[in-house]
Amino acid sequence: MPHATPLIATLVAGICLAFTAGLVAHRFRLPPIAGYLLAGVIIGPFTPGFVADQNLANELAEIGVILLMFGVGLHFSLKDLLSVRAIAIPGAIGQIAVATVFGLLLALAMGWSAGSGFVFGLSLSVASTVVLLRALQERRMVETEKGRIAVGWLIVEDLVMVLTLVLLPPLAGVLGGTAQTANVDPELTRALGIGAVWTAVGVTALKVSAFIALMLIVGRKVIPMILHYVAHTGSRELFRLAVLAIALGVAYGSAKLFGVSFALGAFFAGMVLAESQLSQQAARETLPLRDAFAVLFFVSVGMLFNPVNLIERPLAIFATIVTIVFIKSAAAYLIVKAFGYPRTIALTIAASLAQVGEFSFILVVLGVGLDLLPPVAQDLIVAGALFSILVNPLLFLAVDHYGTKLDTAPTTSEPAGDEDMAPPPDEPAQDVPEPTTLTDHAVVVGYGRVGKRIVEQLRAAGIPLLVIEERAGVAEELRDGGTEAIGEPAGSRGVLAQANIAAARWFVTALPDAFAAGTLIEQARAANGAINIVARANSQAGADHLRQFGANHIVLAKEELAAAMADRLLAGDGQKGHRPDHGAQGELDLAQPSST
Repeated sequence: MPHATPLIATLVAGICLAFTAGLVAHRFRLPPIAGYLLAGVIIGPFTPGFVADQNLANELAEIGVILLMFGVGLHFSLKDLLSVRAIAIPGAIGQIAVATVFGLLLALAMGWSAGSGFVFGLSLSVASTVVLLRALQERRMVETEKGRIAVGWLIVEDLVMVLTLVLLPPLAGVLGGTAQTANVDPELTRALGIGAVWTAVGVTALKVSAFIALMLIVGRKVIPMILHYVAHTGSRELFRLAVLAIALGVAYGSAKLFGVSFALGAFFAGMVLAESQLSQQAARETLPLRDAFAVLFFVSVGMLFNPVNLIERPLAIFATIVTIVFIKSAAAYLIVKAFGYPRTIALTIAASLAQVGEFSFILVVLGVGLDLLPPVAQDLIVAGALFSILVNPLLFLAVDHYGTKLDTAPTTSEPAGDEDMAPPPDEPAQDVPEPTTLTDHAVVVGYGRVGKRIVEQLRAAGIPLLVIEERAGVAEELRDGGTEAIGEPAGSRGVLAQANIAAARWFVTALPDAFAAGTLIEQARAANGAINIVARANSQAGADHLRQFGANHIVLAKEELAAAMADRLLAGDGQKGHRPDHGAQGELDLAQPSST
């Protein structure tokens, strides 16, 4: 068997070089994405040395897009999607129109036809799924209002691009290219008597509507049922395989049967599964593969870049970058502000959309194939994508810094009648909620099986408490039951301050991920040096990690389980078991066997 197959070579070269370059970028305080893109340039066809298979790299990257959108769907309910339709639909369409007009003007300035400019402008108007979602997830913003608007905006853009990809072949002749109507049934066109273009529009609308209806009516019952059945087998391997089969199978089936993009199909698969109690476990199982294949997406983008274009077409590349990074973001900012949202949200949406990605490449390649675009258009799109993806994390850092100033600025300093900080009509008066009035209380992070038992014990003991749970629906149920709760990820900016961590007595994290819990513990310890911190760990390494960040008491799951079993065994013989302590003594001991 040969050991130098193109698939293995592409995987090994892409991941190893991405790791090395990403580590170097991190060392110089640059976004790791810069290293991933550089790795793609190194193994691309325009630089000397090893050349990876571009087609294989693109297909591997598509898997990352599928898993990423599936994970977002797991944390994004239909209610959240519908709640932002009033801004997402007109906002996305308006921003696409503005970017398309500027792309058309740029194309005309380069001597292209109006049809070429229209297609070029469309390719500049759509943002990258991977870049946007990675930025939101790194800041734990997917489930915030800003994140919901950005994701909803992205879905509308995807739907517009799906429609464009279907309509472009039959419209190519009108726009000055070579028309292709092979995908439109001539018999259906003659029967309807409305022409190939409108037939294609109608068929596409029916297919997309049928897919959405199938997922919302049938999928939301069948998919959770399958996953629950597999979970009852007790096999984690089968459960992980079931999650991947659902994500990849629905994405592929939606593209082949309904003409919907892989990303959109995977998103709906995750969204219908979000109603299941196993959604969080499903998200954890896809996380490692999602991160690995998402990195390959950036590597595949880097492989498309030809450095010679920087010398041969500097002005055209500069104008393309300005349109992507500044014109698009300015249009998005003004649209969001026009709907009455505060500047912090408008700036976040603007930064989210100041880049291009996978749909842009697909559209420009199709345009070149239909003789609508000159080959140089692909070089401009790739250069614009490369630069915009590189600077996008920096834009988010700037927004984070500026947004903090906006959030902390006193509103009394604004002149009367200034509505820059005015909230939208249906939103509360302030973008950042006031901290809780609780003091000397317990802050519990996570309301899963472990967190729920902890909260029950604290309630029984009469201890005042506040729960931080990223599932907004669960947090709302807790509030309805009389327990204060915050429905956002604990790592989101301002959440610990909202929980009044500085005046709390205990901080309890029920998160199974020691890495995420360690970050929260570090923040809690920095805000309150005297607070007692209790955490859980699944291994000794995890316990050491949590203790390093300041946890007082660590419940090691395996040792607690063994101690509980020994207690039951010895109790049967009339003996009293002894429970070991795995951390420093704290005033609150939550190390009960039932809580692990």
